[in-house]
Amino acid sequence: MHQNKKSVLASTIAVFVVMVLASIEPLEWSSYLLHQLGTLLFLALMLVAYRYNYVSSRSYVLASLFLVIHIIGARYLYSYVPYNDWTQQLFGIRLDELFGWQRNMYDRLVHFSYGLLLFHAMVDVSKSIFKVQSVKLLIALALMINMSSSLLYELLEWGIAMTLSPEAAEAYNGQQGDVWDAHKDMALALLGGLIAAGIMLFKTRQNQVVSN
Repeated sequence: MHQNKKSVLASTIAVFVVMVLASIEPLEWSSYLLHQLGTLLFLALMLVAYRYNYVSSRSYVLASLFLVIHIIGARYLYSYVPYNDWTQQLFGIRLDELFGWQRNMYDRLVHFSYGLLLFHAMVDVSKSIFKVQSVKLLIALALMINMSSSLLYELLEWGIAMTLSPEAAEAYNGQQGDVWDAHKDMALALLGGLIAAGIMLFKTRQNQVVSN
């Protein structure tokens, strides 16, 4: 498995820098710390997986990009990420008005990114653990990991929310009054995974054509 230690080190440093910056006066400390505990645990898991060659440096870098997106969301409790202000300043447009969104959509981006950016890590882990070489079977295993991990996360999030006050649970979950929030989050994670799977399958076929 091809490894690039410099890219892994750079992406790890980037995650910690973003985490430090995001920790400057977050909107609500208790929910922020809960989210960042998950960040640290996931980063530690990825470091161990990289150390023992379960994932490639490319998968690690993509996972780090996902963590950066997640950390930004955690800083604003997901529901209050000011992306409209950012796009207004940069491009003179407001995304909510452009697309007719009635809620803050940043949490949807995070779940979509989970499927898209962690797909390669899921493929690498499947290949390392199950010793599978078939690309199609690896893609199927990765998509199953995508769906099962998304479900487990939503169940864990629900379990944590049950221990909090209603106000704190709403802040932590970022549900924004949508009773189908968990279902949509899982669907977007799967969509991201399917797009990544399509790209991998296309590149595999292109490589086969070139080699022939």
